[in-house]
This record gives sequence, C-alpha cells and structure tokens, in this order.
Amino acid sequence: MHLSRRRKISMKLQKLKAEVQEVCERRNRYTFDLQTEDERRGARNTSIDWWQRQEELSMFVDEEEIVGMGDKKAKLMEWLLEDDPRRMVLSIVGMGGLGKTTLVTKVYNDQMIQRHFDIWAWVSVSQTNGVEELLRSLIKKLLGPKYYDPSGLGLMSYRELVEMLIDYLHKKRYVIILDDVWNILLWSRIRSAFPENGLGSRVIFTTRNDNIAKSVGPGKHILHLQPLGEDDSWALFCRKAFWSDSGHCCPVELEELAKAITRKCEGLPLAIVAIGGLVCSLKKPDSSGSVQGILSLSFNDLPFYLKHCFLYCCIFRDGYPIKRKKLIRLWVAEGFILERKGMTMEEVAEEYLMELSLRSMIQVTETNDTGRVKTFRVHDVMRELAMATSEKDNFCSTYDDSEARTITKVQRLSVYNRGEIVRLSSSLSRHLRAFFVFQIETNSSFSITAILSSFKLLKVLYLESVCVGRIPNSVVDLFNLRYLNLRGTNINKLPQSIHRLRNLQTLDVRNTHLDKLPSGISIIPRLRHLLIGCSKAPDLHSGLRVLAEITNMRSLQTLALIEAEEELIQKIGNLSDLKRLDITKLKAEDGPKLCSSIEKMTDLRRLSIEASTETEELVLERLSHPPLFLQKLALIGKLSRLPPWLETLSNLTHLYLSCSSLDENMDMLSVIQKLPMLACLELKNACKCKFLNFTNGGFQKLNKMRLLELGELVALRLEKGTMPSIKELNLIRCREMRSTLQGLQHLTSLQKLHLEEMPAELVEKLRGDELTNVQHINTISLLYLSGQSLVSETLF
Repeated sequence: MHLSRRRKISMKLQKLKAEVQEVCERRNRYTFDLQTEDERRGARNTSIDWWQRQEELSMFVDEEEIVGMGDKKAKLMEWLLEDDPRRMVLSIVGMGGLGKTTLVTKVYNDQMIQRHFDIWAWVSVSQTNGVEELLRSLIKKLLGPKYYDPSGLGLMSYRELVEMLIDYLHKKRYVIILDDVWNILLWSRIRSAFPENGLGSRVIFTTRNDNIAKSVGPGKHILHLQPLGEDDSWALFCRKAFWSDSGHCCPVELEELAKAITRKCEGLPLAIVAIGGLVCSLKKPDSSGSVQGILSLSFNDLPFYLKHCFLYCCIFRDGYPIKRKKLIRLWVAEGFILERKGMTMEEVAEEYLMELSLRSMIQVTETNDTGRVKTFRVHDVMRELAMATSEKDNFCSTYDDSEARTITKVQRLSVYNRGEIVRLSSSLSRHLRAFFVFQIETNSSFSITAILSSFKLLKVLYLESVCVGRIPNSVVDLFNLRYLNLRGTNINKLPQSIHRLRNLQTLDVRNTHLDKLPSGISIIPRLRHLLIGCSKAPDLHSGLRVLAEITNMRSLQTLALIEAEEELIQKIGNLSDLKRLDITKLKAEDGPKLCSSIEKMTDLRRLSIEASTETEELVLERLSHPPLFLQKLALIGKLSRLPPWLETLSNLTHLYLSCSSLDENMDMLSVIQKLPMLACLELKNACKCKFLNFTNGGFQKLNKMRLLELGELVALRLEKGTMPSIKELNLIRCREMRSTLQGLQHLTSLQKLHLEEMPAELVEKLRGDELTNVQHINTISLLYLSGQSLVSETLF
C-alpha cells in the first residue's frame, strides 16, 4: 500500500477516534444512559420514593414549624369533629409548596381525630395511574395484606373494587385523605365508593385547583392557603437554617444574604423549609457561590429523566409565558420522554411537568376554566440555577446582541431581539440541536439559509412570528428535524420534498400565507401534530385542503384546521388515535358521513366543526356514539335542533355554539344545563330567544359564560340555585337587552361581570336602581362606543 494512502487512512482513523471520544464525553456530561425497561421503571420508582419520603417526613414536622397556619388547622379540626352525620367532603386549596400536605398531616395525626374515627387512610393521588389503581391503593391502605389477595386485587374490575370498598366502609366512620388531586373528573368517578352511611364520615381533598374543590363540595368547606407573609417567612427560614442551644437567630454577617434567599422563596413554606434545611447542612454560606451550591442540591435530587426537562425551561426568556402543550411537544421532539406502556409520549410528558411542579421547580401561572395548566414560569431562584447549570454544561444558552457574547459549543440556543444570525452562525458548534428565535424586529436581517447550511443536526427549529418570507428547499436536508414551528411567519409555500423530513413530529404553520400543503406531507411517518390554517377569531376560520391519503398517518394526534372533502370525511375515521380534530367548510350532505367517521375516533378530546357558510346546516344527528372522553366541542353553523347526543357528553367541559340560529321554541338550556362537567359556555348568535331562563339546579359546574350577539335577547332570568360556581359572566353586543338581569343577586360566587357594547339603559340600571344587587361582584367592567372610539370603564 502506498504511503500516501496509509497516511490518509491514518488521518481518517484519528479523526474518527476524536469524534467517538467527543460523543463519549457528551454522553457522560449529559448522563445519557442506555437503560432497560426495568432500569427505567426503577428510576421512576426512585422519584416516587422521594415523594413518599417527603410525605413520611412531613408527618414528623414539629408543631412550631407550622407557621401562620394555626387558624387553618383549628378550622379543619372543627369540620372533622362537627356533629353532622352526613358524609362531608373538605378541600384544602393552594399553589404548590404552600404546605397543604403538611397541614393535613398534622390534623390527620392528631390523637383527637384518630379517636373520633374508626378507620383512616391516606392516598397520594398524583402517584397513581387511573381510577382503578387509586381504588386498589385505597383498599391496600384500609384493609392491609391480611384481608385481600394481592394477585386477585390486580385483576378486579372497577365495579368489583367499588363494591369491595362499599362493603368495608358502610358501617364505619371513616376519614379518607386524597392528596394532590389534579383531575376535576376524579370525584365523579370514585364518589360511589364512599358510602353515605350517616356516621359523620369525612373525605379530604388537597388540590391546587379551586374548581376541583368547588366540584366536590360546598364552598363553606374549602380552606384556601396563601403564601406566608414576610415576617412568617423569615421566622420559618431561621428555624430551619440557624438552630443552636441559644435559639434560631441568624448571624448578623449572614442576615442580608439570608433575607435575599427568603424573599426569593416568595412565601412558599416548602421552598423555605427545603432551602433553609440545606443552608443548615452546609458550612457557613458567606458567598454567592454557597447559595448556588444550596440551589444545586435541589437540581441534583431530580431523577435523570427530569433534569433535561427542567433545564429546557430556561430556553424561554424570563417572564415569557411557557405554554404547556408547546413545551410538551418540544420535550418529545428532543427525546427526553421515556416510553411507557399504555400511555402516549405526551401523556408521560404531562406527568413530568406535574412532577416538576410538585417539586416546586416550576410554578403554574395560568389555568383554563377547568383548572388544567395552560402556562407556567420558572421561579427566579430556580431559573438562576438552570441558567448556570445549562451554560456550564453547554446544554443551552441565550444570545442577545446587546450582550455581545460569543457562544460556542452550545447544544441549544435562543436568540432575542436583533441578533445578526449570519455572524452568529459562524461562531456556533455544528452540533447545534435546537435553535429558537424570539422577538426579532421586523426590520432585522434574518437569513434562515445561513442556519440551514450551518446546523445539519437540528432537531428543533422555532421561528414563530419571525419575519421570514420563504423556506429554502435545503430545510429537507435536516434529517433529524422533529419540530418545525413557522407559525405567524410570512411564508406562502413549503418545499415539495418535505416528505424527506422522515423524523418530523410537529409541524406548526398556523396563521401563515399557505394556501395548500405539498402532497408529500401525508407520507411523513412520524408526524404527530399537524397545525395548519388560520384562526383570527372563534368563528373566522380558514382551513387548508389536505389529500385523503393523510388518513393513513396513524401516528397523528392533532389535525387542525382542515377543509372538509367527501373522500377525506369518509376515511378520516382511520385516525383512531386522533385527540383533536378541527374541520371547516362542511356541507349538509356530508354531515352523516362525518358522524360515522367520528364514532371511530374513540380517544377524541377536542372537536370543532364549522359549516361551509352561515346558512349551511350542520347535520350531525347520526352520531349515535360520540367519543366518550370528549372535553371541548365547538359547533359553528346552523342547527335545526341541538344534536341529541350532546346531553350524553358526561366529560364535556367547554361548549361553543355559533351561528346556530336555534328557534325560540327549542329549549336549548334545558339540555345544556344538565351537562355534569361543563365549566365554560359560549353562545354567539346561537338562538332567536327573547328570554334565557336559568333554572334552579342547572349548570352546577359552570365557571365562565359568554353570551355574544344574541340579537333578539331581551332579558336573562336567573333563579336561585342556578350556576352556583360561576365566576365570570360576559354580555357582548346583545342589542335588545335593556332590562335588568333578573336574579343576578343569586349568583353569589360571581367575581367578574363584563358588559361590552350593551344598551345604555342596562348600564344605567346597574349604576342606579340595581346597584344593591351587584355589590357582591368584585369587578364590573364596561366597554362601549363613544363617538368613533371604544371606551373602557370599571364601575368597581
């Protein structure tokens, strides 16, 4: 062999060796381990054990450490011991870290309570998967292993489990604690297992969701926990961080630093106790480096599968609202989610999110009308930790022109403001995995071509609302690309060869200038979420036409927003795993065919159907077996009557009816008011009624109602006992509604009343004669035309 060839081979081998070594170092640095299913299960069990240890430890908290909760404990004791023979459901509500579990534990272990009740049990709901597992856990806690067959228990059906509990509990005064409840439907599914035996039994819920608390019992039996005040926070921190024979005094030289740490805990007892305990375990924390060491212990305690998920949160800038669905799809795309039998990756990811919240690593900032998380943020304390750890390990970083920083070797990068992308791309590693661009000004130069040519290993390309006019064909060379977000950009077409993106999971091109999709979109094998079309208002939709071949994509979970076509409608039932379907331009003759297809989508959670025109009728009566778990339903178009299957939707939480033009003789509310879980109702030009009668007992779980453009509506009649949980009522452009809101004083839970472009007579009555009937409402806001301008006003 010639020396020159040997030399070339030798150089190639050295290069390969260097690359292998680099991969090995990255693997060690990011703790990527090849694990068996048993090892993964073991890792998850480690996390569960952590929470079990926390629960066990909370049972040994000294009485003096329950700072600021004395009155709450007394009230809870009073309810438990109250001379009322009825089964009573009590709720403790508050954000994560406020001490709900600690409070209930101290009451649970009180000798007076234990003497008063025959039996008691505690189940952490967030550690169980499904209702059956929860019931099995409860049986194990109540009966003990001597009284049931462990192998047989696992084979018992839901009905058998309920019957077993009823048989055991029906002659006993019991107290059951269901800790950390997240699902608003849980109580409706298990309440039959807790008999009303007339012995004064009690069930206690702890939850972060006020709607859950209201759904299980009367408002008078709900305790709301609030963050500690400054003095109580400082007292608790000192007790945990500084203890000696002489007391709990903070050394003078540490006081400034200690108070800074306490303030960052924002009154959360769990954070104060955790960080205070860590301070106590360390040597003198007299520098910012020691504080970082304290915080890092919280991160180090995370199981491996949560560490990358937590660090990923710092991709979003401080103050940026992080959306639950978006983050979950990104986690899945990055490969952070471990598969679990019987669950989708997105469902597992949602559990991860919940676990991070349970550990107080993230904080929920917004929930929907049913209490489900919409957005969250990372606490300042935790964000500092994430940023320091991420940049040290090159996991991710941020770039802003104003900082003039040079970033190399980073795996994930977020660019803010005016970053010059061409210059930036030359200073980054070719191994960049995720690239995010936020808040680029419209006059900024931005070259996506430079990105695509520099970073061939991208998994995530996030360009939402960036000033991009076209996507070059070279995007299809990103073989590893799994998440592509072009929402709100100016693009008008996608490359014809987009099918070459074989690993793409999420494609978001909503609110762009696209008028069609490339035919190859339907052969992307791993596509899970296809988000297309424009939605500028609730009923101003513009979908895109897709080929019927898209129904072969069995991995699809989200398909929104598409135009109805006969062949597509007939085959769309093949997408049996679909969880969300938004379809527009439906013709009357195609309605029965769509119903037949929807019956096959047994896992559908969200459905929106829009007619082709305002006068086109939605013919949907033939849906004899609607999806059992459907939660959100929007029907936009003319209806001769409400579909008969609507009243069977026992899990429906959101209902939107628009342009329905239902006849006045159709008693629309009599059907809707019986929906047991309905939390949000929106009616827009939905009926020709002059009066809407809300009767006693109706809309038990309704939280928010919006009535828009009901052109013939004259008045609302609100009986006592209707809408007991309503918090927000919006009346918008109901031009004939000049009379008072009859019975508004009965809506005692109403917190916000909003009137928009409503008749002046109605507004004046609220200001004058009816003022006494609205004193219980926290906020009454008005929006009305004055000349050519809209004027906003708040009555109080």
